[in-house]
Amino acid sequence: MNTILGLDLNTIWFVLVGVLLTGYAMLDGFDLGVGALHLFTSTDEDRRVMINAIGPVWDGNEVWLVTGGGALFAAFPDVYATVFSGFYLAFVLLLVALIFRAVAIEFRSKQPMRWWRQMWDVGFSVGSIVAALLIGVAVGNIAWGVPLDVNREYAGSFLTLLNPYSLLVGVTTLALFMMHGAIYAVMKTTGSLHDKMRGWVNNTIIFFIISYGVTTMATLLYVPHMAARVRADPWLFSIALVNMLAIANVPREIHRNCDGRAFISSCVAMVALMTLFGLEMFPNLVLSNPAVEHSLTIYNAASSPKTLSIMLNIALIGVPIVLAYTVSIYWIFRGKVRLDSSSY
Repeated sequence: MNTILGLDLNTIWFVLVGVLLTGYAMLDGFDLGVGALHLFTSTDEDRRVMINAIGPVWDGNEVWLVTGGGALFAAFPDVYATVFSGFYLAFVLLLVALIFRAVAIEFRSKQPMRWWRQMWDVGFSVGSIVAALLIGVAVGNIAWGVPLDVNREYAGSFLTLLNPYSLLVGVTTLALFMMHGAIYAVMKTTGSLHDKMRGWVNNTIIFFIISYGVTTMATLLYVPHMAARVRADPWLFSIALVNMLAIANVPREIHRNCDGRAFISSCVAMVALMTLFGLEMFPNLVLSNPAVEHSLTIYNAASSPKTLSIMLNIALIGVPIVLAYTVSIYWIFRGKVRLDSSSY
């Protein structure tokens, strides 16, 4: 079997897909969070600042989702087929939410009427909230397990996906994105809006900590395979500790006016959460519940070794390009938001 640095190609692709989806969570997470907080502002100028804070980067952030989906299709086509067909309605709703919020960003400033702008403000915020919730619901179902038949095809319905645990993970994801978005908004704003955002950071941290605490307890009590993995590998607690320390460092850095460090801490927390999730799932990609033997793993759902090898070479070229594009965009549009005639 082909190996690189002691890891087989299947494991390498598992890590690569995880890296891409983690990049998406970090980048699109804050602009979904800004959208979720959008309606809490009261003046048209403040709402314009919020939109322009993410205006130059939101579409580039979503490239990571497309790249992650492409990597999943290339490396684990059975997973792609099962998840995208079984979660079809949920993914359609996610795409509608993402498209509608994009339309809202572009259309909001096309007319000066108050009702027109309020309509698109609501669309932008609701689209962001729904997208964040659905992403969390998808993650919750992957963790909980979904019904798969002997052909490893989804055997449930849309309502099956809306179980209490997945909804709880959805709320936790929304809280995480709101915290991440509030920190980003602090970095990009000035004046009274900046001061208001600093207060929102603490509120969103409290919201996330409560949601995360409840979700952790539910996971340990009602998701036995994840609880068993933690008991079998106690060192996983060290990753959870990194997450907690990163979250605790956010208000400290905000208090010291080190907004950039606070944002980095939030990113570290998201990486820790995704790493913990990936390690607890490995080698499963889609866990079958209750028939565990029908689960899709990195071995029974993978492409051929030759395909994995060829696609890895392509990924080694493509991923650095995406990373370079992302870094350049953030460098070009660094600094505080200043409204002008070309702003949204």
